[in-house]
Amino acid sequence: MRRSVVAGVGHYLPERIVTNADLAKQIDTSDEWIRERSGITQRHIAADGEFTSDLASHAARKALDAAGMGPDDVDLIVVATSTPDETFPASATVVQSKLGCANGSMGFDVQAVCSGFVYALATADNFIKAGQVDSALVIGAETFSRILDWEDRGTCVLFGDGAGAMMLKAEDGKGTSNDRGVLSTHLHSDGSLHDLLYVDGGPSSTGEVGYLRMEGREVFRHAVTKMSEVVVEALEATGLNAEEVDWFVPHQANKRIIDGTARKLGVGADRVVVTIDKHANTSAASIPLALSVAVGDDRIQQGHLVLIEAMGGGLTWGSGIIRW
Repeated sequence: MRRSVVAGVGHYLPERIVTNADLAKQIDTSDEWIRERSGITQRHIAADGEFTSDLASHAARKALDAAGMGPDDVDLIVVATSTPDETFPASATVVQSKLGCANGSMGFDVQAVCSGFVYALATADNFIKAGQVDSALVIGAETFSRILDWEDRGTCVLFGDGAGAMMLKAEDGKGTSNDRGVLSTHLHSDGSLHDLLYVDGGPSSTGEVGYLRMEGREVFRHAVTKMSEVVVEALEATGLNAEEVDWFVPHQANKRIIDGTARKLGVGADRVVVTIDKHANTSAASIPLALSVAVGDDRIQQGHLVLIEAMGGGLTWGSGIIRW
């Protein structure tokens, strides 16, 4: 059967770094307060005039370079983002133009907030498995700093900007869990939980962008439960167990959520990739960012079994298992 094999990954972070101490000069907070509640010490913030498509394009070029491929080798671009450059067109088409991809390629955005990269990966994987494309760039990119209420200390300290990209290419496998590539993806949503995490604006409702609003305690409670459940679902679907997974790469929302989920699954901290301390919550970008970091420092290597998991506004949640 056709498999979507990871050919390369890359990431990009804006130059500007904002520490907890910097935020403490602007709002009623402290480094200790932020670290204790989230594990975050700093975040990157996009410069004026630096757009989501810019971050995505930088990350995509690095993924292509790592894969030894060029823009003309890209059949499909899927960008996961909740902060597109414009209402339309899709940021993926802007990235397509900036990369100089061939006219025969296609691109579109996926919006599932923090679960966006898992949704985008599942979409690209299914295009490849169906034989409609032979390669796909899957990108998570966000400029969440543009939708934060910088007077709300409960939310503005938690997020940052960044992008991560993954280049997939089609290869033949045997249809077993020993194959390289995406082995399984699992997606869920529950619209009745809308009010737990949302943005209070939009083109059709207010005509304005709006700001992020969140019920932190309820989000925490649902995150640990739903992410644990969807991880078990992925393991059962592939006939694998948690002990066989080399690396768990969760959405980087909150260190306490990451730790709580790992404990519930019986996974040691030495097998969990954590980047939230340096990047904060970059929403759809957080998983590909963490993957790229872990590949760059040689933790994730070819043949390793990698499990990704996320939950975001909607609420949406999902998981995926990849044989690197």
